Amino acid sequence: MKGSLKTPGEAFVWFTSMGLTIGLSMVVFLLFSIVTNGMKVFWPNKVMHLRLKDGSTVGGTLIKEQTQSTEGGQEEWQIFMGNKDIYGLAFRFLNRQDIVQTAYPKEVMVIERIEYGDAIGVPVLLETKDGNKLESRNSAFQAHLKNVVVQANDRWKDIRLIEKKQIGRINQQMERMQIQKRVLENQKKIDRSKLDQIQKMMEPLQAEYEKLAQKASQLRSGQEQDFLTYRLLDGQEKRLAIGQVVHIHYPNQMGTLERLGYALRKFWLFLSDEPREANTEGGIFPAIFGTFVMTLLLSIAVTPFGVLAAIYLREYAKQGVFVRSVRIAVNNLAGVPSIVFGVFGLGFFVYMVGGTIDRFFFSNYLPAPTFGTGGIFWASMTLALMTVPVVIVATEEALSAVPRGVREGSLACGASKWQTIQRVVLPASAPGILTGLILAMARGAGEVAPLMLVGVVKLAPSLPLDTNYPFLHLDQKFMHLGFHIYDLGFQSPDSEAAKPMVFATTFLLILLVVLLNLGAIVIRERLRKKFATGAF
Repeated sequence: MKGSLKTPGEAFVWFTSMGLTIGLSMVVFLLFSIVTNGMKVFWPNKVMHLRLKDGSTVGGTLIKEQTQSTEGGQEEWQIFMGNKDIYGLAFRFLNRQDIVQTAYPKEVMVIERIEYGDAIGVPVLLETKDGNKLESRNSAFQAHLKNVVVQANDRWKDIRLIEKKQIGRINQQMERMQIQKRVLENQKKIDRSKLDQIQKMMEPLQAEYEKLAQKASQLRSGQEQDFLTYRLLDGQEKRLAIGQVVHIHYPNQMGTLERLGYALRKFWLFLSDEPREANTEGGIFPAIFGTFVMTLLLSIAVTPFGVLAAIYLREYAKQGVFVRSVRIAVNNLAGVPSIVFGVFGLGFFVYMVGGTIDRFFFSNYLPAPTFGTGGIFWASMTLALMTVPVVIVATEEALSAVPRGVREGSLACGASKWQTIQRVVLPASAPGILTGLILAMARGAGEVAPLMLVGVVKLAPSLPLDTNYPFLHLDQKFMHLGFHIYDLGFQSPDSEAAKPMVFATTFLLILLVVLLNLGAIVIRERLRKKFATGAF
């Protein structure tokens, strides 16, 4: 051992391995921290009923135990009390010494609500629309309560379907007709027959709209017919419309398997549902979908542009001072702060290109901009511009790695230079090109700063891809996982409640980037195997 360390350079081998170990440890610690903190969103903790020295009582779940840095280093608990609409705050810190009694009442329930977050209390009475009153002591109470909550959730699904899909489709059609009508009315010679024709086409749509609006109103009134009365753990009673309830569970009665099932169900809803309560409750599906579509558009835009630029620089351009300067400029472009690309995208893509498109192709919609404002297409183009140096550099390296003998063999067989590039060089360098694309996707998907200027928003009511014509809405604003994390962490009205959501969303962003990269890696490996035997 001593002999090997005395060998010149051997000690540095250990230093390099130490660097790799530290790097891997940091990655593992980061992922472990994100996963463990994010899981707190989904796992149902037991509810405690605490009696304090002053005779008061507090109920809630234990979030954190810590030692105070002042007051003699006393131990304190952070309690999630819920019932934010009553207490004003959802969390409270208690000195451990002030707690004289801790209990876990079996009958305590946690009510997930549409507004004001979770409520915690003991059920008292269920009043239904037919006038029946069922006390919590009745053995059929829980089953009946679950049944009316399911009915209320079904009504919410119907309301969302009517208001977002059906009425949304009618609004789009009527908006297009209103624009056609306005264009005809602004003409010097008004064509009354066309105006009457448009008016006749609008009448059945208006009738359908009113019918759907009335149906949605009836469903909404149905949400206020059943009521649940529950008692808070400090003795107050509260009456809640069942239409405001998303889900009810009894954490102190659940076993391990039931908790696991509840956590999996909540994780699925987190993936598939829409956000609520300023993004601190509900799911993040619009943000996942927006990030995926944006990354896909970015990849489609950056790949041909980067590959063509690299082919010209490596295969056709005469090597000299100018080409070296271009390469230096491309490399430096990769180090420009991302917010600079955002400012450029806002000025060039949104105002200049988008404004021009609006004047030539969407003048009927003006002064409301169509492409002259931020949207998912301009966000993708901005990120494509930001990541194109990565693709150019990777593609150039891949092209230069193709053996010279392969090129000469192709040329000797009578192929032209372009045919050699197209049929021999590009397939052989495809794995390297895909490596550049993977790096570009990873950087683009995680960027936030430029997106804040060119199209991302806190809450987007509809998706950029749906079943309404023209299906892919490139001008539409969108939600993004990275911006969602920023919004939760720094702009949330209750940052303490949003903290687990920040970790859960971060985990999903990492997972999405990993899945996109794995897809590209699988394609790269297949290409590598396909062309591995093609080398001379």
